[in-house]
Amino acid sequence: MPEDRIDELEFKLAFQDDTIEALNNVIAEQDKRIQLLEDAVRELYKEIKEKGEQNNSGIEEFDPSKEIPPHY
Repeated sequence: MPEDRIDELEFKLAFQDDTIEALNNVIAEQDKRIQLLEDAVRELYKEIKEKGEQNNSGIEEFDPSKEIPPHY
């Protein structure tokens, strides 16, 4: 009987390890995508700012680390 419980715990642990690894991979991929999106937005703001300076209308520089999420 105790061996059954140990086997069950080992099975659960193995499943949790697989789940954690899968979640870690998803988070790593999302981090890469977020970085690419931030870079793209930064480039867009740079282009808009340059065009705004040509038209004498400015736009603030974009810094994602200083942006406050809408739920704050």
